Amino acid sequence: MSQTLTLTPAAAKRVAWIAEKQTKPAILRLSVEGGGCSGFQYKFDLADGADSDDAVSETDGVKLVVDPVSLDLVDGSVVDFVESLGGAAFRVENPNAAAGCGCGSSFGI
Repeated sequence: MSQTLTLTPAAAKRVAWIAEKQTKPAILRLSVEGGGCSGFQYKFDLADGADSDDAVSETDGVKLVVDPVSLDLVDGSVVDFVESLGGAAFRVENPNAAAGCGCGSSFGI
């Protein structure tokens, strides 16, 4: 499967740091669920491994895995880690999102 997702070096560094604290592998799972203020919302979890049908992208030794259903909604996205006055968070720059929300954690198609 081609790499259709990108994990920025800043996001990879943050995932590696969190994984080390939790003594887990440096694998970030991005999934999409119904809900949020714009119809869909992003969900991030540390994963123990990739499933056989996951799309996998790797940056600086850190893997980003996405299931096939979520991949349809986030194909071509860039996952970044942003620190600002409002706090620190993973952000998804999703070219498929027709609408977003102020918090950046949900989107519409």
